Amino acid sequence: MAIAGTINNHAGLIWAIADLLRGDYKQSEYGRVILPVVVLRRLDWVLEPSKKQVLDRLAALQGKIANVGPILESITGLPDVYNTSPLTLKKILADPSQVAVNRRPWIAAFDEETRDVIEKFDFDAQIGRLDRAKLLYLVLAKVTEVDLHPDAVSNVEMGYLYEELIRRFSERPTAL
Repeated sequence: MAIAGTINNHAGLIWAIADLLRGDYKQSEYGRVILPVVVLRRLDWVLEPSKKQVLDRLAALQGKIANVGPILESITGLPDVYNTSPLTLKKILADPSQVAVNRRPWIAAFDEETRDVIEKFDFDAQIGRLDRAKLLYLVLAKVTEVDLHPDAVSNVEMGYLYEELIRRFSERPTAL
């Protein structure tokens, strides 16, 4: 029962963020923004403890090894997941006028597999659209307020939360 409460609470908080898109997006399009933003926020939390070690090791290996991926993965403790940018979501938000500009290289600094997942969302197009609608900073700021840290939301709960969000977005009408 505790898992269901956590999932419903977080789904409600994230659903409220989706409401910020009203007027600039159709309800059927909310998932195109919110689902990748949630994935990126979770990744930001998961990679935070090893960020400095990854950057230090990357600097030490620069020009010495072509494929640093396995070494960086061993630092994060996650297979196929690392980010080589000094930026985090909070650092990106610290410069509101450059959020869209800084967001792209941050995403590009993820490992190839993670970038592939993000690209399947076509999130780069959404970044531009959100920025033009003056919603990018607002949406990102709100999602950073949702505690998706692994200590607060286990991996199992995160999976159920994501499934719940997909369910909610798929139930939205395709046209207004």
